[in-house]
Amino acid sequence: MIDHAHDLESVHGATERLLTAVAGLDNAAVAEPSRLPGWSRGHVLAHVARNADALVNVLEGRPMYADAQVRDADIERDAPRPLDVQLADVRESGARFQAAGAAPADWSRTVLLRNGVVDSAARLPFRRWVEVELHHVDLGIGYELEDLPEKFTARETEFLAERFAGHSDVPPTRLTDGTRAWHTGRKAGDPDGDPEVTVTGSPADLLGWLAGRRDGSALTVEGGPLPALPPL
Repeated sequence: MIDHAHDLESVHGATERLLTAVAGLDNAAVAEPSRLPGWSRGHVLAHVARNADALVNVLEGRPMYADAQVRDADIERDAPRPLDVQLADVRESGARFQAAGAAPADWSRTVLLRNGVVDSAARLPFRRWVEVELHHVDLGIGYELEDLPEKFTARETEFLAERFAGHSDVPPTRLTDGTRAWHTGRKAGDPDGDPEVTVTGSPADLLGWLAGRRDGSALTVEGGPLPALPPL
């Protein structure tokens, strides 16, 4: 069962870790490339801040973004800002998200995200947690997938496995870290007759592959080649 209050606390902790780490940079480092193609660290920080405000919109019954062009333009506008402005924006937008999450609400309701995606309101804090944790890694400043909280890694792996479950372009796939296992892609024994592929690796490497942060070269694959995953 989703515990949105617990996830809100986890978002707060993740945001504080991010702010502490970024505070050790300088203006030149913020302008350097991040691990995301075409984005500087300033782009990543601007996105983290604007995502918080976008999720406040969702919580308060407004469209997440006016449109894709506005979303992208806001990130481009905010990316070149100096470090102190970036820090203040991430901190203040994060506080706005926490305040919106603390307001009385029907957490069982269905909400609309971007690109027509729907979800329960109760999952929004976890979605925000994902944004903060993975984009902290994307900054390339010493926080790695191996540093993510264990419970977060397991939940995000399960979430992404569910996202690709039943996807026609992904063969039946079993994921395991040697202790836990998840299934994704088409079901084994489907009409296409593809055998199940087993992908084994560390929790960080499995999550990195599923989330598009690692190429899967550290994973062990049995039953066929490593499946190609659709973009997130």
